Amino acid sequence: MLDYLSRLNGASLLGVLSQPDRRSGRGRKLQPNPIKEWAFESGLDVKSPVKPSEKENEWIKERETDLVLVMAYGHILSQEFLDSAKYGCYNLHASLLPSYRGASPIETSLACGEKLTGVSLMRMVRKMDAGPIIDQESIPISKEDTGASLRARLAKACVPLIDRNLTELLCGEAKEREQDPNGVTYCRKLGKEDSYFDFSLTAEQLECRSRAFQAWPGSVFYYEGIPLRVGECKVSTEKHFKPGQLVVEDSKLLLGTGERALQILQLQKPGGKMLAVSDFLRGFPIKQPCQIAFASSSTLVSEKFH
Repeated sequence: MLDYLSRLNGASLLGVLSQPDRRSGRGRKLQPNPIKEWAFESGLDVKSPVKPSEKENEWIKERETDLVLVMAYGHILSQEFLDSAKYGCYNLHASLLPSYRGASPIETSLACGEKLTGVSLMRMVRKMDAGPIIDQESIPISKEDTGASLRARLAKACVPLIDRNLTELLCGEAKEREQDPNGVTYCRKLGKEDSYFDFSLTAEQLECRSRAFQAWPGSVFYYEGIPLRVGECKVSTEKHFKPGQLVVEDSKLLLGTGERALQILQLQKPGGKMLAVSDFLRGFPIKQPCQIAFASSSTLVSEKFH
């Protein structure tokens, strides 16, 4: 997206406002994020405050900025910031608004089994993701998508969306439509607790969550107090077991759910590598019969912002 903006004719990319450096790696050293690195390499002016303040508002005004584009920045911005550019601030939100306002639209839409998602270009207002929509770009969700692959495809979908609308945005002539208040849903920030398998859900729901949460927070169940991380899995149409029942048959590992069974294809123990189940079971025998304890999961989507 930034590469595209930097090559535009008739418009100039004046600077980048990014998240501050984070500690990562074995040495826990402060590291810039990829956007900040790209901006430095491109010779752009970069700011990375913990939270934008009057200083950043003035930074935007001093450059006589016509337009601010925002994507996944992670802050509720002040009205002063939203007013700092001549034609305002516009957000690229990774859902088909008004559905999936909030912090985790990519992972949550995938986890909920949606077949279609997209990117919404909207004018920013103080209320989260509630501004009027300029345009949307839709993409299908495939059965092979993970949170990471869907994120990459949505990033590419931003390019035609901006390409269609940038001229009008830079002239202050973009047409707007208000969001339908009857279709509003919110998705919350994901946490480690969302990684734990809730076997009262259906096998299809757990398979969707496993793909959605593959990068973070992952998918985990406990066997005799040991957390086992699930890699690939699929819905089994062969048999049904009661929720949480773990069955090993012919080198297959099956888990009972609220509807049908879930076949685990890859597993990882703490400190180990992700292995095919047949290889995993050779070094980690599982006693039979076995019942896995589990708790109910928290709702991912709501009609009100919490």
